[in-house]
Amino acid sequence: MKMKIVLPSNLATQIEPHLSHDDRIIHLDLQGNLDGDTSDAEVYFHEWSYNAFFERVLSCLPNLRWLHTESAGIDHLLIPTLLSRDLIMTNSAGVHAIPIAEFVLAYMLDRAKCLSKFKLAQQQNRWLSYPEVAALGLQELMGASVLIIGAGGIGQAIATRARAFGMRVWGSCLHPRSLPGFDLVVGAEEWRKLLPEVDYLVLATPLTAQTKHLIDASVLQSMQASAYLINIARGAIIDENALIHALQKGWIAGAALDAFTTEPLPPDSQLRSLANIFITPHCSGISQQMQQRVVALFLENLALYRAGKALRNIVDKAAGY
Repeated sequence: MKMKIVLPSNLATQIEPHLSHDDRIIHLDLQGNLDGDTSDAEVYFHEWSYNAFFERVLSCLPNLRWLHTESAGIDHLLIPTLLSRDLIMTNSAGVHAIPIAEFVLAYMLDRAKCLSKFKLAQQQNRWLSYPEVAALGLQELMGASVLIIGAGGIGQAIATRARAFGMRVWGSCLHPRSLPGFDLVVGAEEWRKLLPEVDYLVLATPLTAQTKHLIDASVLQSMQASAYLINIARGAIIDENALIHALQKGWIAGAALDAFTTEPLPPDSQLRSLANIFITPHCSGISQQMQQRVVALFLENLALYRAGKALRNIVDKAAGY
């Protein structure tokens, strides 16, 4: 079954050797240029770096039947042009779980062991005295509690690693059930009762109408002053103004953020100036191995698509995940 497939140019060399000789390939470069006629293309592999011209590309694909996205979250792609089309959409949920989970543990270890402060002292050519080190308040992850909002594939990968450190691991999801790595999984609203006991609050849930600004002033005020917030999901899940106020007033001890409402984070954002915040540029899902898994997932789904079978990771565009 031959078909026309649109591929991002920087992934094409990894994918093309596995395609049929009869397939016709259209390349999409980083400037959004297509190198052929796409009027009859039916498959499009969308990469994150092509978001800026996603709508324009869609308009060039009138006969698109299947769209696969490199990302796990799809909120940024749910534009009217897409929602009006009758097409299959799949995401790459699962392939980012390992690097993201490792990033979350890195944020926790930085918080507990004050690694950034030791690095700063090294850069300043300072040897911290014992009283200075003692004043840092070094902690252990053993026995600390972590609440993971969103107990899907990423949440479960985080839970497994946190459990290995001896942490108490709690989670929440729409349909609570026993899950590997978790000591407790509660429903979509029950997690709020756990907040006063939480040391680390990790956001790993999709951005939907229900989760937008889920972390607001009332949530932040319910947490203990020593608690730490970690967001590796979507920026808009947090009310950023409320978080800034909470960090300034000491409602919580700090935060590690890999996602923001506006990206890149504006240079004048108050988040940049706060000492008790760790900022990374929406990169926690990236690794060399991750890209290999994305390509493998696409090729597996392509084989299923050719055979007329159900694809992996079909998303519900109405639900937003």
